[in-house]
Amino acid sequence: MTDKQRDEVRDGMQIHWDVPIEMDDGIVLRADVYRPIEDGNYPVIMSHGVYGKWLHLEDAYPRQWQAMAKHHPDVMAGSTNKYQTWEAVDPEKWVPDGYVCVRVDSRGAGRSPGYMQPWSPRETKDFHDCIEWAGIQPWSNGKVGLCGISYYAMNQWQVAGLQPDHLAAMCAWEGAADFYRDMSFHGGLYNTWLGSWYENSAIPRQHGLGTRGYQSRVNGDWVSGPETMTDEELAANRCDFTQEFSSHPMEGKFWKDRSAEWSNIEVPFLSAGNWGGHGLHLRGNVEAFVRAASRERWLEIHGLEHWTHFYTDYGVGLQKKFFGHFLKGDDTGWKDQAPVQLQIRHVGERFVERAEHEWPLARTSWTRFYLHPEDHSLSREPSSAPKGVTYDAMGDGVTFLTAPFEEDTEITGPSAMKLFVSSETEDADLFVIVRLFTSDLREVVFQGALDPHTPIAHGWLRASHRKLDPTLSLPYRPYHAHDEHQPLSPGEVYEIEVEVLPTCIVIPAGYRIGVSVRGRDYVYPGGAAAGPQSLGNMTFTGVGPYKHTDPLNRPLSKFGGQVTLHMGLERQAHILLPIIPPIEGES
Repeated sequence: MTDKQRDEVRDGMQIHWDVPIEMDDGIVLRADVYRPIEDGNYPVIMSHGVYGKWLHLEDAYPRQWQAMAKHHPDVMAGSTNKYQTWEAVDPEKWVPDGYVCVRVDSRGAGRSPGYMQPWSPRETKDFHDCIEWAGIQPWSNGKVGLCGISYYAMNQWQVAGLQPDHLAAMCAWEGAADFYRDMSFHGGLYNTWLGSWYENSAIPRQHGLGTRGYQSRVNGDWVSGPETMTDEELAANRCDFTQEFSSHPMEGKFWKDRSAEWSNIEVPFLSAGNWGGHGLHLRGNVEAFVRAASRERWLEIHGLEHWTHFYTDYGVGLQKKFFGHFLKGDDTGWKDQAPVQLQIRHVGERFVERAEHEWPLARTSWTRFYLHPEDHSLSREPSSAPKGVTYDAMGDGVTFLTAPFEEDTEITGPSAMKLFVSSETEDADLFVIVRLFTSDLREVVFQGALDPHTPIAHGWLRASHRKLDPTLSLPYRPYHAHDEHQPLSPGEVYEIEVEVLPTCIVIPAGYRIGVSVRGRDYVYPGGAAAGPQSLGNMTFTGVGPYKHTDPLNRPLSKFGGQVTLHMGLERQAHILLPIIPPIEGES
């Protein structure tokens, strides 16, 4: 096959391979269109990105595919699974219901030529134009919906801000929205995942790899073809992604050009997050629900691995219920859908579905737990011991523990940590970890979006980034400006607030909550786990790939030495936790 369009009928669908979509600068992107056998006007489900529209999920991510096949057989049911790709819908499950599925290789990726620059303004404009193209095709009813995970969710927030005329609804499943805070600089700390992702997940799908890249199992042709370029040609045709991102350590135009513009997002949306997605796949989904201008918006948060529920009957059923309402005008029951649908997490990876009306929950009992220096306890009573606790500024820090809870207690929502900090140097990185322990102090962790040993909540802050945005900060969600570097004077005490990302856990009676303040990433005490091939077989130690270990970003001269946490009397260091009173009759 060349780069020319080819049409065929197979597996109950009309399939158009490599359909050309010309951009405003003359570059031609390539899309695959899957549509019903019967001609007509149908709503469109679209994805647009770098992962290669011809690359089968199992060929790219065999461990993930095999785990889903073993533990979630409903993912495989009702489909030949020939057309399953990473983080996009399966057309065999959508076309029979009267949808057209369109997959577009973004500029410079897969079958689309051009300069690869993920999440750039140029790529967002391309996405906008692809939506408008799909909206006027003879097989389209003029309504385009966006649906996908991660990359295919993140760029939904971007393109929605451009307000394409034919964009009618979108389902952003586990995707960041603020490219500075959600993904690249957690609390001002550089996230080294970016380089691994680009090297292992984007570059291997670059257009021009041709015969040196993947071969498609659906049609036998080259995923990143048709031509095969030299290494020099390939390098000239892609950005230095890591350098681009790491060289912008402060909020500014670079990040604003790549992040959601909430005031411009007016399209109806379903935003789905993951309780274990702290480093990438939670904050943006919640911020969207809280801040976007859309009057019709819904939030869902679940557990399990990052990719799983998107493909299960639970996830697909929710997506079809949403899109059936907005793209087809069907009575799917969506008009009665609660604004918030939560999978409440219990120990043992057990989840109980519950409908809510807002976020954070209106009935939240915001409760302060104070840090006590004398015995490292965490108590609802303020500390009366004016004392400091000192730890290695790049070490394991210190942990504070509550007494055993007397009854089952739910915490669901965002948290905030207030600390009083001094450092021997001009800066300090603060890693706040909320943890769960049994009565005999064994830590309980959960399957996170990626890491199988994930604690219940994370927060990060570089002390020199402590400046707050007063218009966006809330008592339970400090919002940092990240627009000014404010170095510390060694030995001086500073009041610092740390955003701790949302969580959900029902704490069993007899269990304890722990809060660790560390000088480096959390490390699960039970040992490491193998990461996916897609990240170069990175070892997971409790935070997945989202590590903050770049020595250039954390030089010893600025971040070494000792840090002291000050407590007691006028310095009541504490964490504010969202305790949810039980609903009468709820077990």
